[in-house]
Amino acid sequence: MGGDSGQPRSHTYTSLAEDGHVEPPKRPTGRLIMHSMAMFGREFCYAVEAAYVTPVLLSVGLPRGLYSVVWLLSPVLGFLLQPVVGSASDHSRAGWGRRRPYILTLGVMMLLGMALYLNGDSVTSALIADPRRKLIWAITITMMGVVLFDFAADFIDGPIKAYLFDVCSHQDKERGLHYHALFTGFGGALGYLLGAIDWTHLKLGRVLGTEFQVMFFFSTLVLTSCFTIHLCSIPEAPLRDVAKDIPPQQVPRDPPLSSDRLYEYGSIEKVKNGYVNPELEMQGVKNKNPAEQLAVSARKVTPVSCLFQTGRTMTVKSLLRALVSMPAHYRCLCLSHLIGWTAFLSNMLFFTDFMGQIVYHGNPYSAHNSTEFLSYERGVEVGCWGLCINAVFSSLYSYFQKALVSYVGLKGLYFLGYLLFGLGTGFIGLFPNVYSTLVLCTSFGVMSSTLYTVPFNLMAEYHHEEQEQQRQQAHGGDPDSSGRGQGLDCATLTCMVQLAQILVGGGLGFLVNMAGSVVVVVITASAVALIGCCFVALFVRYVD
Repeated sequence: MGGDSGQPRSHTYTSLAEDGHVEPPKRPTGRLIMHSMAMFGREFCYAVEAAYVTPVLLSVGLPRGLYSVVWLLSPVLGFLLQPVVGSASDHSRAGWGRRRPYILTLGVMMLLGMALYLNGDSVTSALIADPRRKLIWAITITMMGVVLFDFAADFIDGPIKAYLFDVCSHQDKERGLHYHALFTGFGGALGYLLGAIDWTHLKLGRVLGTEFQVMFFFSTLVLTSCFTIHLCSIPEAPLRDVAKDIPPQQVPRDPPLSSDRLYEYGSIEKVKNGYVNPELEMQGVKNKNPAEQLAVSARKVTPVSCLFQTGRTMTVKSLLRALVSMPAHYRCLCLSHLIGWTAFLSNMLFFTDFMGQIVYHGNPYSAHNSTEFLSYERGVEVGCWGLCINAVFSSLYSYFQKALVSYVGLKGLYFLGYLLFGLGTGFIGLFPNVYSTLVLCTSFGVMSSTLYTVPFNLMAEYHHEEQEQQRQQAHGGDPDSSGRGQGLDCATLTCMVQLAQILVGGGLGFLVNMAGSVVVVVITASAVALIGCCFVALFVRYVD
């Protein structure tokens, strides 16, 4: 548009759906449910991994010394790369939209990871005859599959949330997050149920070979179907070049050179500890021609959900500098999310082992035909049913959250989730009993639903508040902007899950060795959750 004036232009990008503070239209419930199917497929595959990854690793002969590498490599990579990719998606100019190309890529990586760790042993057995080489390749392929799947499955949550935030109004964001939590629970429950079936004695198991191939068949079917529905759920507008839409005759001859204060949290080059670098700022002003200055003016009224300030290259150093300057209430929200996930993972990753050793008094190191080992296996099976109860109750609680929030607010929901989980795990650790433990597994579902909804609801509230402030400033002639991208925000919040995995994987094994019992795991989860109660009540900011 607008012809060529012969002058170089600054390319400023904004979302077609968000241009000029246009509120996205109200989305039908069916579209939000379609959008939530990605969480169903993701959690289904997570449940399959929880049920089968340990037997798979044991069956290929993975040395004990490599277990920590398997469980720590993926969260370390995710913690380092997720904010970078989240910010990159804020700048993506793909014609299909900003988030969906990343979601599709990560979905394919999840499928590839499952193919490697569920079929790696069978493939190497068919292709390699030498036993030593076969063992090395089976371990290598299986480890690569587990790491790749964990990395992609953890990573994908950020783009999915950012996609929801981009295409929905403020009210639809809240509805969408509730549907996300609801279908997360349904997916986990279905995955645990299918994982509990003994497929070796059924016809499908005999046709496909082993139970690992059966679960890969179901995982492929569910994941492909769910992500296809998700990617077709709500159209995502691509970014467009604002400078191309500026007719040359509308460019002023000598427009005022106002300070561009866009570079705050989320900026790449011009920010340091929350303040604009004046030398870079003046250098940028001197180099601007009239078209570029007008593009800057257009950029100042870009909504808070966009981060399109420059075309500069994102680096880890510049990203860390941007994260250091993030507002205090975002930092507190990330810390509360870290505390919650640390408590939750401390319990969930070792729960079946706790059931086998403490509740059923079994011993995983006894002979496989001994009473102690059979008791341990029975405890692990019952523990899987406990995880299934957790998934089902997470879905039910997510449904009732919509009614509860009008009475207790987000602060009450946040506090209640941490409190019930802390008390539930505390009672399980102090009074280990089969039936009381299964009943108290419902508290795990409350915590799971809380972690998947409330922090992102609070982030949506923060963004909505900042959007309203921007609109008032724009009407008042002061078009200041914080210029933060929702992709970066969602990725920063989501990477707290990876950091929690690193803390749990690196610390809980040491605690168990010191205490000599896995009871310390459940007690630790309870203590951390109760500390989180105090934190979410005193330090997290809630929007009235």
